[in-house]
Amino acid sequence: MKLSLCGSPFPGADPLHQLQKTKEHGFNGLEFYRWQSLGDLGEFAKAQEKIGIGIAATCTTCFNLVDASARDDYLAGLEATIHACEILGARSIITQTGNEMAGVSREIQRDSMIETLKHCADLLEGSDIILEVEPLNGLINHPGHFLQRSDESVYVIDQVNSPNIKLVFDVYHQQITEGNVIRNATDYIDRINHYHIADNPGRQQPGTGELNYVNILKAIRETGFAGFVGLECGYTLDPEEALPQFLEQIWDKI
Repeated sequence: MKLSLCGSPFPGADPLHQLQKTKEHGFNGLEFYRWQSLGDLGEFAKAQEKIGIGIAATCTTCFNLVDASARDDYLAGLEATIHACEILGARSIITQTGNEMAGVSREIQRDSMIETLKHCADLLEGSDIILEVEPLNGLINHPGHFLQRSDESVYVIDQVNSPNIKLVFDVYHQQITEGNVIRNATDYIDRINHYHIADNPGRQQPGTGELNYVNILKAIRETGFAGFVGLECGYTLDPEEALPQFLEQIWDKI
């Protein structure tokens, strides 16, 4: 398994400095969600090659999968993001689903999502870039978000039936939504492209809450998973202290 840092964990640092610090702490990539903020992508790609690690994942430009009227805009944004990933060498594009639409049945919204994702699969066909659908918890962080449960998320992925459309499994979100983390994180391994981790409550670094991340990550490793695990969290300490602590207390024990 490989480790990535998410967002901009080092306050005040520009994206290249974030990437350099990510490398210094022994991580294998940076998930930077707004590729549009990287400036000249060709120049950024050259700079990250010198650093020795790069952008592991980014987000597409809009997140509405449940509204069929938004499909054209969504696909245009995805096309632009695919092009950016080709320049950067990033292989994961993260998308959420958008909020549930009032007055529209869940079945219609889910079918719209599946149809849009099939069009996405066509755009990605033949590439090694994966579009990752991310379920989010609606209880604490994302009230109204359409896709929340693992089983429904897997149903959507199975209906699309493309090697380029998978899930990012966020342990923090799924702990809040449904619990049963190890079983879902491993039973659905064939539909998961990478993982996000943070502790609960508080969404701080692993080791600060109720989740036993040594056991969770051991179980994921035992499936043979070799992709990225992204540290997507806040920090109770300066990241310069928190990251070595995480590596020593959790990552090195799995």
